[in-house]
Order: sequence, then C-alpha cells, then structure tokens
Amino acid sequence: MKIRTKELGEPDMLKRTWLKLVEYQTEQSERHLKEVRSIHTEMRGYKHDFHHHLQVLGGYLDAGEIARAQDYIRELDEKLQSVDILLKTGNVSLDAILSAKIAQARAEEISVTVKANVPDRLLLSDVELSIVVGNLLDNAIEACRGAKGEKFIRVFMSIKGRMLYFSMLNSAGSKLTRQGTVFKTQKGAAHGFGLRRAEAIVSEHGGWVKYNSEDGAFTSEILVPALP
Repeated sequence: MKIRTKELGEPDMLKRTWLKLVEYQTEQSERHLKEVRSIHTEMRGYKHDFHHHLQVLGGYLDAGEIARAQDYIRELDEKLQSVDILLKTGNVSLDAILSAKIAQARAEEISVTVKANVPDRLLLSDVELSIVVGNLLDNAIEACRGAKGEKFIRVFMSIKGRMLYFSMLNSAGSKLTRQGTVFKTQKGAAHGFGLRRAEAIVSEHGGWVKYNSEDGAFTSEILVPALP
C-alpha cells in the first residue's frame, strides 16, 4: 500500500520560513551580545590597569626614555580603539546594540543622536531587547538610504513608571502606504520581517508599537512593560 505524504501548502511554508528567520536572528543577536560583553569586560580591565599604565609611563619619562613612552602610548591607543564603546545608557546590552548600529549609520554618513537612560535588568531578555532595537534601527538606516537631503536618526529611550518607552524619528523617502498594520514597500517578501519580529516580541510582553510615515520622515514608538 502506498502511503501518500502530505504536501506542504503555502501557509506551512511561510510558517517554516518565519521560524527559520526567527532562529537565525536570535542566534545572531546572542553571538553579538556575547562579543560586546567580552569587549565590555576588557574595557573594565583597562580601567583597572590605568594606574599601572601611568606608573610605567612616568618611569619611562623619568629615565628620559621618550621614544619608549611614545611607543607605549601608541600601543595603548590602538588597543583602546579596538574596544571603543560609544554609549553608556545604564544597560550593557542596549549599549552593545546601539553602539554597533550607530557605528554602521555613521559609516554611511547618517547623523545619529541618542538620549537613553535604561536600567540594566528588564523584563525583556537581553536578546529580545537586542532584536527589537536592532530591527528598528536597521529599518531606520535603510530608510535613510532612500532619503533626500539630510540623513538622520534620533532615538529617545527612558523608563516611564514601570514601562520602557522608545521613540525614534528618522529621515526617509516618500510617504509609504499603510496596509493594515504594516507599510507597503517595493522590497521583496522578506522585507518587513524585522519590524514584525519586533512587534511580536513587544506584543508578547503586553506592549504596543506605533509607526507613522510622512514625506521625508518615519517615526516609531514602543511602550512595553519593563520592570516587575
């Protein structure tokens, strides 16, 4: 007797694709956070050794070893450049994702301003926070690429009561047409996955996400329970 296998329909294929994308993005975020936490630990080590470095440099100068002192300073500078963290928000994971995305945006000549003050421990996990903020910033950077004139991203984050509030204004191209809760673009089917992923995480925690598109600008807002 021949057993017929069940063929996957389009909804099943879309679900499998979604789950694979979620798994991939989560793995990427976890890897990134581990790397930046390692950098953060290394920077704390440099701070701890700062007095030692001053003593070494003072010894070289007292002995008239100017060239050796210059070489020592040059070596320290190179190491510090490799572990530079741009922001200190109060939350190490948020520092990690914001610093990475700010560096990416500035490399594309996008002006970025951030005002953020967030506790280190939230109800959202480090990975969830990284995915939400990272996806919104990825969307903002992409929108800036299609903008005319000044390219900018302005981020504000704070705690309101026991809720985490996030708002972002970024330059963009022409006004987008809304289709339900999302906006229609010329991108492929995978475009918008990041925003949907962010929305899903915020919704799971009982929060909400709002977007607004205008000619030349796009705004994003999030309010989500963050403290017990």
